[in-house]
Amino acid sequence: MASPSKKVLVPIANGTEPMEAVITIDVLRRAGADVIVASVERQLRIDAGHGVKIVADALVSDCQDTVFDLIALPGGMPGATNLKNCGVLESIMKKQAADGRLYAAVCASPAVALGSWGLLKGLKATCYPSFMEQLASSATAVESRVQLDGNVVTSRGPGTTMEFAVALVEQLYGKEKANEVSGPLVMRSNHGDEYTITELNPMEWKFSNGPQILVPIADGSEEMEAVITIDILRRAKANVVVASVGDNLEILASRKVKLVADMLLDEAARLSYDLIVLPGGLGGAQAFANSEKLVNLLKKQMEAKRPYGAICASPALVLEPNGLLKGKKATAFPAMCNKLSDQSFIENRVVVDGNLITSRGPGTTMEFALAIVEKFFGRQKALELAKVMLFVR
Repeated sequence: MASPSKKVLVPIANGTEPMEAVITIDVLRRAGADVIVASVERQLRIDAGHGVKIVADALVSDCQDTVFDLIALPGGMPGATNLKNCGVLESIMKKQAADGRLYAAVCASPAVALGSWGLLKGLKATCYPSFMEQLASSATAVESRVQLDGNVVTSRGPGTTMEFAVALVEQLYGKEKANEVSGPLVMRSNHGDEYTITELNPMEWKFSNGPQILVPIADGSEEMEAVITIDILRRAKANVVVASVGDNLEILASRKVKLVADMLLDEAARLSYDLIVLPGGLGGAQAFANSEKLVNLLKKQMEAKRPYGAICASPALVLEPNGLLKGKKATAFPAMCNKLSDQSFIENRVVVDGNLITSRGPGTTMEFALAIVEKFFGRQKALELAKVMLFVR
């Protein structure tokens, strides 16, 4: 028997940390949960942190009469404050707690929202380090990456969100389902440790002002891979252009998250880039492979010896068939690696070969994006970012 679908509410606001929102939504939908993404603003479209634009499924006011098995709050500032200041959300959350149902928050939201609503009294909770003092006035503050106490799950930041989301799957569906969902994510086993990359034929990745980076997205793109890459590169102060390969700026990603690109590929193709990097997702990778314009851009990038890269399904479905991996070592999503003509390095999480970078899946995307930061700005800058995101200790 299929387990009954669990109803989950993920509220979002202007200033929400996009990685935390999208990872939570994506992982829960992978488990089969019926996730409603609800805007606490007056409109469905929100401007999340780092210039990422997300379109919600509903307004939070439309969700007042629904019973949810779980309500999970992403963090980010001022996103957490905007969630806290929403009276409708506050009453929904207080009812959730009073009814003894599961609720959760990550990053700033445990302290800023749950704590200020009095929903952590007498409970152990964690949050983003700079909010720990505030949390201590409303909960027993602990430094765990993910903390469960009673019906409440809390976590620390972008770099702990995948662990947080898998823990939520376990609370809703049990350990077996959590393991089934986490396998294909290709998560790290050593959470918090320094990441490593495999580099062959090292070369310097140059840029003049920026760097200028193109991230194409399409219907069916893996939203975690797209958003984590965009978010981290913008944190590093790269100039990232998110371009839709379809006819509309809004795309429907693989787990039905609606993202809005900055421009269409036709417009983006007029510019020159220090790096072109493709997220995965089966439908998205196929759309990339079918785009003559994008394939030509990638070929020109390779011929000019400028950096390009791809993750998950895209190395196998876009780069390999178009000769963009010729003479190069690469990796891809485990189930897709049989499509690569050279499989000698497929077990590595991130492979850099000269001007090419490839990686495996959602759970390797942070390492992938940080490796790009490292190539442009050096390892110290990449590790600083990794620590700010709580990806490494």
